[in-house]
Amino acid sequence: MSTEKKADFSDVSAKVTSTEQIVEKADFSDVTARVDSTEEIIGEQSYTIEKGDTLSKIAKAHYGSANAWKQIFEANRDVIEDPDRIFPGQVIKLPPKPAEA
Repeated sequence: MSTEKKADFSDVSAKVTSTEQIVEKADFSDVTARVDSTEEIIGEQSYTIEKGDTLSKIAKAHYGSANAWKQIFEANRDVIEDPDRIFPGQVIKLPPKPAEA
């Protein structure tokens, strides 16, 4: 056995306080937000297919040119698989009228 005295820590005490800083929380009570429809901004419209409609007929009525059917088809590839097969009740997007040169 050793005769060396060991350190006596019996009177030692410790206190740990949080290292987190106390910060006031942000006050968002007066914040407001507004979302404008992109439909209104870019001029896109929707159209419900009626009996007897074709993309060419719709293009002629809305754009003045039956050849604009391709733009309608491209804008609606998610709902129209074949441009020759559209059905009454289908809702499609009509892209904005192309800017005239």
